[in-house]
Amino acid sequence: MQVSIETTSGLERRLTIGVPAAEVEEAVAERIARAARTVRLNGFRPGKVPVKVVQQRFGGSIRQEVIGETLSRTFQDAVSREGLRPAGPPRIDPLRDEPGHDLEYTAIFEVYPEIQLGDLTTLAVTRPTASITDADLDAMVDRLREQRAQWQMVERPAALGDRVVIDYCGRRDGAPVEGSVAEGAELVLGSGRMIPGFEDAVVGMAAGEAKTVTLTFPEDYREESLRGAEVEFELKIGAVKEKRLPEVDAEFLKQFGIDDGDVERFRSEVRRNMERELAAALRAKLKRRTLDQLLALHEVELPLALIAEEIRGIRRQMVAQFGGGAQFDEGMLPDELFADQARRRVKLGLIVAEIIKTAGIQADPERVRTRVAEIAAGYEDPEQVMQYYLSNQEALYAVQGAVLEEQVVDHLLDLAQVAEEVLSYLDALRPDATDEAAAAE
Repeated sequence: MQVSIETTSGLERRLTIGVPAAEVEEAVAERIARAARTVRLNGFRPGKVPVKVVQQRFGGSIRQEVIGETLSRTFQDAVSREGLRPAGPPRIDPLRDEPGHDLEYTAIFEVYPEIQLGDLTTLAVTRPTASITDADLDAMVDRLREQRAQWQMVERPAALGDRVVIDYCGRRDGAPVEGSVAEGAELVLGSGRMIPGFEDAVVGMAAGEAKTVTLTFPEDYREESLRGAEVEFELKIGAVKEKRLPEVDAEFLKQFGIDDGDVERFRSEVRRNMERELAAALRAKLKRRTLDQLLALHEVELPLALIAEEIRGIRRQMVAQFGGGAQFDEGMLPDELFADQARRRVKLGLIVAEIIKTAGIQADPERVRTRVAEIAAGYEDPEQVMQYYLSNQEALYAVQGAVLEEQVVDHLLDLAQVAEEVLSYLDALRPDATDEAAAAE
């Protein structure tokens, strides 16, 4: 086998490979002879089909099969001989494929870049810390009450925070405005769902009351034809409902599995859940900050093949998450939608892999088990979830990958300059500004 290599641009390589004709013809002849012993044809006994007949009937397809296997085998042998690491499958361009002549072809592909790690001791990371106060706990209990609030009819004018049942019709020059007409709609006053002035106009109205108000659509309204337009709204209130929060009593506690009505046990359970949530948020925030610094420290040429593969993976993940099982055309989601995220993932993956190799980092089995236990703790039957992860290699592999990445973060923090930042519980749960920008993208 003859091999020549050419660097066409950046990470792209072109291999020109020649395979002796005798090697190909010998493989074809052997495959035809083997087929003659197994093929079944009318008029011939099994195993007695003449080689010449097999050659006439199946020679072309057998040759193509042998050529395909030869291309795959010789390409792998060539990149191994040349010490190349393809970043994706090659594009094969046949140069010559004729019986009696050497097989020649070119394989064009990208290789993984050589990663030169920067000075990791120059990383500067701020470690977030936070604790849960009694006020945080009280606020969480109130949020749980809010989630189970009941709306009860009241015989009084509507106030902010009330839910009203309302009929409305927006008219412009006497004609109803599309999208501005509804019957029996429910609206929480103060939610900001409607255009400016709408909810203010409803405040003070009682069930059965009607009135007409003129409102101006905002200049940035989604419908261009309505921007800045004055529209006359006819409003009629069908009902006014007041939010009633449940008391933290035995009936309320039963909804959270506290059957004995022990309020302190309930608060302890809520606090434990908050602590788990806080620990996960702090860990994620620290990891993101550290990896952001790592990315900023390095410039890496990225293989387009890896970016394309990552885009496909992110797209499939999004379709699975939001497609709801219904038929969904992935083509509706353009590559550009995922390009920045894909580039970040690929770059980070290449750098982290180099750190793992250089530092000899391996996933700590004890940390993996601890992480599985943390995941399982959020379920009704933690033991069953533990067994699932420990017996499902694919699920366990995902946890091992996450733990390995955390160990890389720990390794970086051991080298980096680390300062502490004290946050409130709520601020700790909120994403950093850079995370919000990434989410928006």
